[in-house]
Amino acid sequence: MSSPLIDRLTDELGYPRVTIKTLDAVLHTADNAVLFFTADPANTPEANDVAVVLPELVKHFNGRITPAVVAREDERTLQAMYGFELWPALVFLRKNQYLGTISKIRDWTDYLEQIQGFLDAGPVRPPAPRIPIIPA
Repeated sequence: MSSPLIDRLTDELGYPRVTIKTLDAVLHTADNAVLFFTADPANTPEANDVAVVLPELVKHFNGRITPAVVAREDERTLQAMYGFELWPALVFLRKNQYLGTISKIRDWTDYLEQIQGFLDAGPVRPPAPRIPIIPA
């Protein structure tokens, strides 16, 4: 299930909807990309809040970040590549190199400081995905 606020990003603002097959092409057209992982907004209502904030972040950074929305059917596969656990998430990349993730909704100043930090610091290794330990 999607929501009008998330659909607006692709339908009205023209953000590409990224799949596992189109990810490389999208990343190679942008110096710095931000991938929006929404999850199901019915279960993760903060996704709607992030959908409102994301265009404002794009404006604030004046062309330094290029947004895309991750297709729901590929979210789990791509999530494993970037190692985040909390939803919704904004994953920042330089070409195909990981810069960082901001999960859930944040204060405006937190977004600005973290994103600027990602852009200034450059690529880092994404967190390793957690592997659940099941007792024998």
